[in-house]
Amino acid sequence: MTWVELEGAVNVRDVGGLSTVDGRTTRHGVLLRSDNLQDLTPNDLTVLLEHGVGTVLDLRTAAELEILGPGPLRQTSVVHKHLDMIPHGFDGREDLVDRALPDESAGEHAMDHYYIDYVQHAPSEVAEALRVIANPASGAVVVHCAAGKDRTGVVVALALSLVGVKRSDVVADYVRTDERIAAVRDRLLATPLYAEYQQQRTLDAMRPHAGNMERFLDRVDAEYGGVHGLATSIGVDEETVARLGRRLIS
Repeated sequence: MTWVELEGAVNVRDVGGLSTVDGRTTRHGVLLRSDNLQDLTPNDLTVLLEHGVGTVLDLRTAAELEILGPGPLRQTSVVHKHLDMIPHGFDGREDLVDRALPDESAGEHAMDHYYIDYVQHAPSEVAEALRVIANPASGAVVVHCAAGKDRTGVVVALALSLVGVKRSDVVADYVRTDERIAAVRDRLLATPLYAEYQQQRTLDAMRPHAGNMERFLDRVDAEYGGVHGLATSIGVDEETVARLGRRLIS
């Protein structure tokens, strides 16, 4: 995992270098994950284009996208795909933010319910995200939401798990956001949509905990027979899984 240092986003990393169960590693320059790309500077655009970024997967809600508007990367030739991971209704702005930025310290099993909901409420969006990542024509793919830890974390964890990355490495990638969590919170506090709600929370309420991802993956095993069973259930065929492996694994 390699941090990509940008001026307008703080939780950007390349998930290359992770270990698979058969002793191989994930490629660099294929899959990146990020917090909101709304504040990218011209220099940031240059950095991302130099990384070969060809596609952005925007996992925010339609309301987030409408309120915050298009980001600077849309001014380039990079393809943007909006895949709303929370397509069901919500009751007001606070509920929107609560679902978009769930409380990591909300109690035992709280986060795995959020995470499994992403799959169950937006199966076609999750499936399309995996197909885009698997497609060589996508170039390097940046997956992002608001903070780059929950919605992004689920999609990236599924992609990595499907190609045989060790669970310990999948979880470690998820938890690594903690290294930048103070900076992520600062960005959210500077954004009116999220600021009021984030002010009511402590920094610890945003920290990703390994147990949250572990419990989500345990539920995938229990309810779908594993990540391949989940992929099949949402319409991801074996050829897509094979292409994903060829794209991500050295």
